[in-house]
Amino acid sequence: MEKKTFEYSDDFFFGWIVGFVDGEGCFCVSFNRKKSLPSNIEVRPSFSLSQKQLSLDSLKLLKSYFNCGGIRYSKKDGTYKFEVRNIRHLQTIIIPFFLKYSLKTNKKEDFLIFVSICDSISESLHLNTEGLIEIIDSAYKMNEPGKRKYTQEELLKFITS
Repeated sequence: MEKKTFEYSDDFFFGWIVGFVDGEGCFCVSFNRKKSLPSNIEVRPSFSLSQKQLSLDSLKLLKSYFNCGGIRYSKKDGTYKFEVRNIRHLQTIIIPFFLKYSLKTNKKEDFLIFVSICDSISESLHLNTEGLIEIIDSAYKMNEPGKRKYTQEELLKFITS
């Protein structure tokens, strides 16, 4: 029996991506202590989606479509993660896609904050205290129920230490 293949319109495919990201995606800004930086803090924006192995092909499809990022396995939760961390790729590929094909859920608010933070990073505002404090404040408005390595208060103390 011949296997059928289906061809979808671009609008259908783009709608699938938006729906997938609305349900499973994450726009995130994480922070790490890095004493070699003047502020003692590294700012790391990322866009990601995690799936179990059964849905690994969907992550491969996204990686192929966006032509950036990587897929890695997480032993911690047994999932594969498609992730884009490169600021240039975020600003030239990922962000323009979601500005053109708008998210529909509350994830849209996180995305808009994410865009603002990425803009601040590309303007090097994360390298001065005032800009970094604004980025931290904005980042902690995103993904509110999510886990974080450091509290907002701890990060602010790191800046001044």
